[in-house]
Amino acid sequence: MRDAAAGARLAVGTLSVVPVRVARVDRDAAAWAMALAPAVGLALGGAAALVLGAAAAAGLAPPLAAALAVGLLAVLTRGLHLDGLADLADGLGSGRPAEGALAVMKRSDIGPFGVITLVLVVLAQVLALGQVAAASPWAGAAAVVVAAVAGRLAITVACRPAVPSARPDGLGALVAGTVPVWAAGIAAVGALGAAAALGAAAGGPATALACAVGAAAGVVAAGLLVRRAVRRLGGVTGDVLGAAAETAAATALVVIAALS
Repeated sequence: MRDAAAGARLAVGTLSVVPVRVARVDRDAAAWAMALAPAVGLALGGAAALVLGAAAAAGLAPPLAAALAVGLLAVLTRGLHLDGLADLADGLGSGRPAEGALAVMKRSDIGPFGVITLVLVVLAQVLALGQVAAASPWAGAAAVVVAAVAGRLAITVACRPAVPSARPDGLGALVAGTVPVWAAGIAAVGALGAAAALGAAAGGPATALACAVGAAAGVVAAGLLVRRAVRRLGGVTGDVLGAAAETAAATALVVIAALS
């Protein structure tokens, strides 16, 4: 139980701006933190859903309400996942061998590949969420929660034992390979079940199916990205995990919009 408590604090402290006292930072705590990542996503998505609903109640257009919700998620995560997405895009886009690509990713600036990727992914998230919210505010609220959960589930799955770290230090080295396959499976079943339940509550069976399929598609898309990163870089880094989260969230929203 002490490992679980330490892991919960580490999950909140790592994946959000919420100030918590993190007493332990080791691989046992990291295993719990990454396994509990979808729960953090649930809380973050809930906050974004409240903003989406408040904006709709204030009479704002769905695209603007969606932009505020997506923007809040960026604020609540310190923009770290978006920064990771941009860094990974620059690293992979550089065409350099693993060592050179990792060096590009460590730079503080953002290159053209990173800028283009950020714009496209954030635009996709906003427009897809806006489309769902325009059809049904309740479905929009469910969609943004599901997207946030799917993004963090992608991190959990990426931390299974088969995925190594690209560096000997950093966040990737701390969390890579820490989540047992059975724990990742439980997290996946729980997250997909929650997605279906949220969809059902928001709009019935059709919305439940859209949310469950969207969450699953998001995790698959993130898995393909992680696989590409491992092949090019030799493993994962904190940037790769952040990119996986944003990819999963964007894919989930686009699929939900397409099925709604």
